[in-house]
Amino acid sequence: MRQFTRRKFIKVLGGAAAVSAIGFPMIAAAGGKKQVVIVGGGVGGATAARYLRRADASIEVTLIEPKKEYYTCFLSNEMLGGDRDISTLRFGYDGLRNEGIKVVHDIVSNIDAAGRKVTTKGGQSFSYDRAIVAPGISFRWDAIEGYDLDAAQKMPHAWKAGAQTTLLHDQLQAMQDGGTVLISAPPNPFRCPPGPYERACQIASYLKNNKPKSKILILDSKDKFSKQGLFTQAWERHYPGMIEWKKAADTGGGVMRVDAKAGTVSTDFDDYKPAVANIIPPQKAGVIAEAAGLVDDSGWCPVEGKTFESTIHKGIHIVGDAAIQAPLPKSGYAANSEAKVVAAAIADLLNDRVPGEPSWVNTCYSIVAPNDGISVAMVYKLGADGKVAKVEGSGGLTPMDSSPEDRAREVAYAHSWFDNITSDIFG
Repeated sequence: MRQFTRRKFIKVLGGAAAVSAIGFPMIAAAGGKKQVVIVGGGVGGATAARYLRRADASIEVTLIEPKKEYYTCFLSNEMLGGDRDISTLRFGYDGLRNEGIKVVHDIVSNIDAAGRKVTTKGGQSFSYDRAIVAPGISFRWDAIEGYDLDAAQKMPHAWKAGAQTTLLHDQLQAMQDGGTVLISAPPNPFRCPPGPYERACQIASYLKNNKPKSKILILDSKDKFSKQGLFTQAWERHYPGMIEWKKAADTGGGVMRVDAKAGTVSTDFDDYKPAVANIIPPQKAGVIAEAAGLVDDSGWCPVEGKTFESTIHKGIHIVGDAAIQAPLPKSGYAANSEAKVVAAAIADLLNDRVPGEPSWVNTCYSIVAPNDGISVAMVYKLGADGKVAKVEGSGGLTPMDSSPEDRAREVAYAHSWFDNITSDIFG
């Protein structure tokens, strides 16, 4: 693990930080009308819409998103710990409309890459010069036997924030003291790699204060996970004996079957009947990406490194969790950073300029207990092979020997980051 200071991190970040902090300089409108259609109004799509308008006021930006309100996944685990209300995760689109972005609440049914046209279930049609597809994730419903949409109403995944988060919260509130909460952690790659383990901490915090005889069991599909040393240290410090983690090798690969009616969860080795089951299934790109032929055999969208333009369909750029962007993680901060790079690239391409050299940034905060937070940060650049690469020495992890004061500051940083990034995304 590398120790680092935030001063050093920001210094290395350089131009990427400047873009995040102050936005793009406005380019005066010129020439004919240019049209960009954005499919998906989550972190990536909404950020791209705002920064396109800032990059070139002559671009007509249309954002198509079925839901009228967006709930952030990041920091939603605090709701399970009892420290956050669902209303604080909810954001609307009036801020985007006020900046001249056309927001359409409809479901995209088809993306015609050859004809450069997007159509919706509501019968609307939108032509584009460039498109951005930011569909987020969908679930591999066939990966765990018995786990489907109906089963998720009894064994919530809560990996798309909103109603599912509320359902899991209510189940935790209703369970009897002494029960077991089972968390099924998915295989890589998936949205928010540290998320299941922060969730275990937040649930443990609630149980410790309200139902101290209860336990948490994590059945993992992996043999290691993000920030593992820091998480296990936190479990021992704050929740001794409460959280048990079983790696894939000890279970035959994690959860294989569920019976939602009977309330049972099974691996190849054992059967369990927890009081609450949080089943986070394996993931892939959002449904429209697959329908539009933007995914490869992995279930994710291959992209060209510099502009995140699809390598399958030219003229379409993929932003956020759906893209194959490793070593960038599938996180909200990464999606926000990717969207800014793509917005700048599209503004250049539509004005017959060569896009500049990109850089990206990610920081992921995990709140493991009241006044105790941990984080991982990294800056990325375009490598010599044209793919995303880490900037050597640019980031690192919270030190294992960090002081209580430093850990408390991490929580303050996390909350400040949440306020700033949601304002940056939604206005």
